[in-house]
Amino acid sequence: MSGLRVIPSRRHGRDRLYVCLRDGRNVAWYDRETGRVNLLSEDRREDVLDVLGPFLTGTVTVGPPPVPTPAELARLTLPPDDDLAPNRPGEALLIAVDRDPGPSRRLRPDPRRRALTAEQTVGEALDRLEGAGWRTLHSIPLPGGDHIHHLVIGPGGLFCVRALYARKQRVRVADPMVTVGRRGPSPLLRQVRADAARASYALTAEVHPVLAPVGPSDVDVIAPLREARVLRDTDLAELARSGGILKPADVEALHAVARDRHTWSRV
Repeated sequence: MSGLRVIPSRRHGRDRLYVCLRDGRNVAWYDRETGRVNLLSEDRREDVLDVLGPFLTGTVTVGPPPVPTPAELARLTLPPDDDLAPNRPGEALLIAVDRDPGPSRRLRPDPRRRALTAEQTVGEALDRLEGAGWRTLHSIPLPGGDHIHHLVIGPGGLFCVRALYARKQRVRVADPMVTVGRRGPSPLLRQVRADAARASYALTAEVHPVLAPVGPSDVDVIAPLREARVLRDTDLAELARSGGILKPADVEALHAVARDRHTWSRV
């Protein structure tokens, strides 16, 4: 058994059959209009042709994807200032700390640096999901000066992830209140849901809220949560275990929309 499966899709007005691995990654696609099988891996040629056999009609060309034309590149490429894909985890905080480092000596640690550590830790964990067919955008700017920490798009759907610094502290969740260590409770789940709601509006797709405590000693969820999840930074790989909601073509299409800064200008 090759472990490959065929997923029909319609992209850019064309009917295509995508050949995917079990984890959702594409290895090839068959464009019915052009009669061409585009291989991303020559090593999979025989397996791809075998699984596509019942669907192939007429004369078929097999080879690597054609090089995009200048017109296609112009259509698909965003100006650098509008493309959010290069954003690093914690990009907004990195810029804020760089512009205003704060006093060199202070009695308490700068909370921005702890928040930055949390976003970077969560971002690194989410970036590791890319091999399973997931795409992650970091530090998405929103009107009003706020930002979405992380947006994850993959076979299991869309997730808006907010990082929470909680190193060696107990996290207690009593929806919507979240308490970290000895600090007072905060309605953090309300903020997580608000982030997801704004993302849903911008992308016209369902986005699920996730709170990700970083380095907690314990996480105590008092009662089942409403339309939200709490996952430690070490457990975020659980997102990749869900699938069957988005096709690979849908993942790429949503990622292309989400990475455009203008998508978020009116949410």
